Amino acid sequence: MALKIPHLAAVLAAASAMAALPALAADTYPTKPIRFIVPYPPGGTTDLVARGIAGKLAEKYGQQVVIDNRGGASTIIGTDMMAKAAPDGYTFGLITQTTMSINPNVVPKLPYNSERDLAPITQVVYFPYVIAAHPSVPFNNMKEMIAQAKTKPGSITYGTPGTASTNHLGGAQLEQLIGAKLLHVPFKGAGPALTAALGGQVQMVITGAATVIPQAKAGKIKIIAFAAEKRHPNWPDIPSTGEAGLKGYEAGTWFGTVARAGTAKPIINNLNREIIAALNTAELKASLTGAGFDIRTQSPEEFGKFMAADRALIGSVIKVANITLD
Repeated sequence: MALKIPHLAAVLAAASAMAALPALAADTYPTKPIRFIVPYPPGGTTDLVARGIAGKLAEKYGQQVVIDNRGGASTIIGTDMMAKAAPDGYTFGLITQTTMSINPNVVPKLPYNSERDLAPITQVVYFPYVIAAHPSVPFNNMKEMIAQAKTKPGSITYGTPGTASTNHLGGAQLEQLIGAKLLHVPFKGAGPALTAALGGQVQMVITGAATVIPQAKAGKIKIIAFAAEKRHPNWPDIPSTGEAGLKGYEAGTWFGTVARAGTAKPIINNLNREIIAALNTAELKASLTGAGFDIRTQSPEEFGKFMAADRALIGSVIKVANITLD
């Protein structure tokens, strides 16, 4: 029996119809609730950012945007869910510098490939750090701190929320730039690290500006420098590390949003546009900047390039400092 060969026009029509499906889906998106995965427990800074974005998206879309907190394993549990979700735009997630830049450089076998399996949407916020010290330390600015570190290597202790935290990476990069050894003291969280600095158990802490500045105003700790090239507009009286000659140094952490790789580009662009619009509403912008965040947004392409560059920089710092997780 001779096989029937489909007419070329029918084949082309079918292919065209299949290709149009993602575009049609994007035109009507969203038609049902959206899941927003946050790879941290409820109640923290990531939750504050995610819930603010989710509320504004729900208003815009007329659909529920449901926060799904999946904390654990240094964001790996929640991120694995993002990486294995259907690529239809109805699941996206919040990621951090820990997720995309640190984990790939310190965790030998991740259950996903963050570059291959996740599609960038946009960076959303940056949380800047300051370098602060107990009032009893003999230095009062970066130049004096650097001089002591070089004269007495290892004599200055600094606390962080833990090994391979963004705070620790900020300290490791600082050591490499000044060419002198500091003594890292890891704690189980940012709160205990700050408490140790307030009590004088460690001399310095590298932590969120909004967290420590109220303590500085009360005279319980002194700010040595804002960890950035330039002074921050919210705290213009605090000198920057750039003023002490540390060009290019910036310590802090960033949050962003991603979807499953393979999600239709029009849907990625839609989420990018609406998340940026949400962040720039007066209400949400005031809430986040009041909590110490800088709003930072990008196109999906720019965010992808940013993450690749950040991952490479963090990898270099980790390699030179020989940072490993037990």
